Amino acid sequence: MSSRRTLVICEKPFAARRIAQALDEDGSPTSYSDRRVPYYIAYRGDEELVVVTALGHLFNVAQREGEWNYPVFDIKWAPAYEVDKGLSRTRKFIDVIREQSREADHFVSACDYDMEGSLIAYMVLRHVFGEESLEKARRMRFSTLTEEDLVKAWEEKSETLDFPLIEAGKARHEIDWLFGINLSRALTLSVKNTSGFYRTLSIGRVQGPTLNFIREKEIEVNTFVPLPFWTIKARTKIGSKRYDLEYEKPRLETLDEAEEVVGSCRMKEGLVSASQTRTQRRPPPPPFNIGDLQREAYQKFKYAPRTTLNAAERLYLEALISYPRTSSQRLPLTIDLIGILDGLKSVEAYRDLAERLTAKPPLRPMQGSKDDPAHPAIHPTGKKPGRLSRVDRRIFDLVCRRFMASLGDHAIIESVDVEVEVGDHLFHMRGSRILEKGWHVFYAPYIRTKEVPVPDMNEGQGVPIDGIEAVEGYTKPPPRLNSGSLLKLMEDEEVGTKSTRSDIIDTLFKRGYISGNLIEMTDLGLTITESLSRHVPEILSLEMTRSLERDLEAVQDKVLAGEAVVEKVVEWLEPVLREFKAQEDVIGAEIDRSLRREAQRSRILGPCPVCRTGDITLIHNRKTGKRFAGCSNYSRGLCDVSYPLPQEGRIEATGKSCSECGAPIVKVTRKGRRPWDLCLNVDCPTKKRG
Repeated sequence: MSSRRTLVICEKPFAARRIAQALDEDGSPTSYSDRRVPYYIAYRGDEELVVVTALGHLFNVAQREGEWNYPVFDIKWAPAYEVDKGLSRTRKFIDVIREQSREADHFVSACDYDMEGSLIAYMVLRHVFGEESLEKARRMRFSTLTEEDLVKAWEEKSETLDFPLIEAGKARHEIDWLFGINLSRALTLSVKNTSGFYRTLSIGRVQGPTLNFIREKEIEVNTFVPLPFWTIKARTKIGSKRYDLEYEKPRLETLDEAEEVVGSCRMKEGLVSASQTRTQRRPPPPPFNIGDLQREAYQKFKYAPRTTLNAAERLYLEALISYPRTSSQRLPLTIDLIGILDGLKSVEAYRDLAERLTAKPPLRPMQGSKDDPAHPAIHPTGKKPGRLSRVDRRIFDLVCRRFMASLGDHAIIESVDVEVEVGDHLFHMRGSRILEKGWHVFYAPYIRTKEVPVPDMNEGQGVPIDGIEAVEGYTKPPPRLNSGSLLKLMEDEEVGTKSTRSDIIDTLFKRGYISGNLIEMTDLGLTITESLSRHVPEILSLEMTRSLERDLEAVQDKVLAGEAVVEKVVEWLEPVLREFKAQEDVIGAEIDRSLRREAQRSRILGPCPVCRTGDITLIHNRKTGKRFAGCSNYSRGLCDVSYPLPQEGRIEATGKSCSECGAPIVKVTRKGRRPWDLCLNVDCPTKKRG
């Protein structure tokens, strides 16, 4: 009979099951389900462990009382089901946790070891069991969900909760709520009070500066004026092979200068004036932190940051990789590198690579400059995966290969630069070859180094100019941001956190403020940022966001009190919201015009292929409510073209017309299915051939 009963609070159901299995002495805890809420009973020594799950945040910030208006500064923490009706299921979790805690002597927080996880367990203890439970609570700290790490975390759990981290997390939630609710309500009500049109609009302390980054890039791209330049393309033939020659100046500003170079070098023979050979040692990369992983996944697979984070979290819950929400690019000496590699040998794709590494100890991982006191860099655990989805499999492969690459040797590249003088002009023949692949072996196929052969050349050797021409080009605008480069910019500018940046980018897409893989601002996004920058520029303030991030770090370091930072935010918001209220009519009118333009554009699917003067538009039948597409000239009696439409999903114009029949091609998006392009014409010859 157990003499002690301990409640173990976990963050997610899957994690609760793994923790219960790891801590139970027999590895087979008893599984229960109450109102479809899972929990587990495990036994360890003289303790009965009741392992429960919180399903994420069970308590959220809410307005204490009052109407749906702004400003609002009187806040409270309340059960999630009271704050959001869509979270009604959380009530059952709170009830089950309360009921299963009866006669509990002690409490343990086993949520993810970060600000969010610490806060989740604290709020359950504080609001379900009261202040006295906090004194009885302990904290498990782990970076993987392997049995070994979980048992070690249990045996080495701290004597108290991580209160500085909790205070910083509590302050961050309250600050983000105050910014988000007040500014988003102000935007939404500015349009509603001005025009009567309602649409949920949002802006916040991180959304604002992030959107402004994109606006600044949009202005840069749209105001760019291309300028002409000329490059010299030259070739030589040595033996039976041709080689490119690079002119000493990458660009020439005038055509006259370019023609002079071509004229003076054509059909001439150059002389080798020098030849230099250099050897470069390229160090292996450090293991991933979450930002690096998200950027690499975007570059290799075009995965949005949120997609990558979701996949990494699933792999973590399967105990396949370490905790992904980390800033660290470093692996501590305590990590069992040999054990992980031995585990990877069970995966056929990694067997030879892992054996190659374990055959040459000692292993020294390349350490990056960024560190995280809570978690190491992302690394595999060595556990063999079962069946994985395509996305999860790719992310797992990236993590494993990057981990092994970080343990590899330097790659050694030899580069050759042969200088060729043609009269008064200098050309270069450049080449490279790989002497030792080093870490490239482990990170293939995600890195490729192209070898460029160059023949052996002696000083004074003749080099015939086999062909030469001046090629006109134009300077290009700066590249647009993509999800990966925007994430990097947010990191560099200290906007948001490793846990929130992908959510912010995702929200900007969902709100319709930005679009495309190469991010473009929509008319709505541009209108909002331009209106705010004219009337209340403080909302887009980068410095305010940076300042608050530093303040929250100071709270975590026990230098500042969380309440003081929240008070600072209220003091900052009050005059900003007063100014917004004074400008509400103007801001609302500007945004309303953009929304009306957007609504009009969203109805137009493409040009009419029959009358060629009207537009095929999205139309809803007033009697049946069904939608179809028809020519805008119908009401004028000039065209009667119409097309049926799918009645489910979102219909969007693609800007393309069918090459066979000329009808507009639209994109159809349905929940649970991949989007597809559809020619509107049911009688299109392409469909008859199919």
